[in-house]
Amino acid sequence: MNQKSKYSRREFLARAALSAGTLSLAASGLDLLNGCSSSGNGERNFFNEDEYHLVEAIAEQIIPTDDWPGGRDAGVADFIDIQLAGPYQRFQADYRRGLAAMERTCQELYRVKFENLPWDTQTAFLTRMEKGTLSSRDWDAGFAERFFELLRSHSLQGFYGSPRHGGNKNFVSYKMMGLDEIQTVGQNRYGA
Repeated sequence: MNQKSKYSRREFLARAALSAGTLSLAASGLDLLNGCSSSGNGERNFFNEDEYHLVEAIAEQIIPTDDWPGGRDAGVADFIDIQLAGPYQRFQADYRRGLAAMERTCQELYRVKFENLPWDTQTAFLTRMEKGTLSSRDWDAGFAERFFELLRSHSLQGFYGSPRHGGNKNFVSYKMMGLDEIQTVGQNRYGA
């Protein structure tokens, strides 16, 4: 009993606190990280399949593929889908309303879904949306401009943000800008 411990009292308390914190985090089911990654089961978090494909087409228009992958290949729609089920829940009604309005307006004007329109027609549609010149009961009181800005803002966040939030697959935007991949705290990328 009189053996001297290999840890000082301060080291023991620090290790005990770290262990308790780790156990507490594990017991909480990692709810802290909701909204940072997908459900992992291949299902959508917020969008239905039609909405998802529409958002993919919009993201590709906002960030088109050139020498580098665009919004579709960077997973911008995945980012928006994940965030709408988490931190961006306050925008869910705007997305439901705006995406449905886009589909109705495209059917009225072109008799086809937005994602099936030719590239230049998609561009013209989004330009009209941005300027607020779409004439339909769905786009009253400046909603077209506000919704376009929401789509643009979220698309850019999904493209340039951290891949751990669902977009920027394979660090495509970081590579495009010549940046190093950001090291995530808690990951050991250097081995043992």
